[in-house]
Amino acid sequence: MLDRIQEGGPVFMWPIVIVFIVLVALFVRQLVSTADKQKTITLLSNISIFILSWGALGTVIGLIEAFDSIEGAGDVSKGMMAGGIKLAFLTTVFSLVTFIFGRLFIVVLNLKK
Repeated sequence: MLDRIQEGGPVFMWPIVIVFIVLVALFVRQLVSTADKQKTITLLSNISIFILSWGALGTVIGLIEAFDSIEGAGDVSKGMMAGGIKLAFLTTVFSLVTFIFGRLFIVVLNLKK
């Protein structure tokens, strides 16, 4: 797992991991406290949408970097190209997982109302 985070690039991957931890903490805090659920649900929603956008941005930047490398190298193998594209999509996968968990937390909190 840590290898994938490093492969995806720390600039985009570590914020996703940190936000995932924040989402879990907010969810757990809401489960054990009597704080305003609507504020927590709104916060979870906004954070999860932000991190989805962050992952998409990381993917686009990763693809641009991969294509720049391919352009600079000239003739590249299919394997090298696939590897560059795979790395670019790691941020999307991690941000989608974080987004889905955020949405699941919202569903659970709404069911608890």
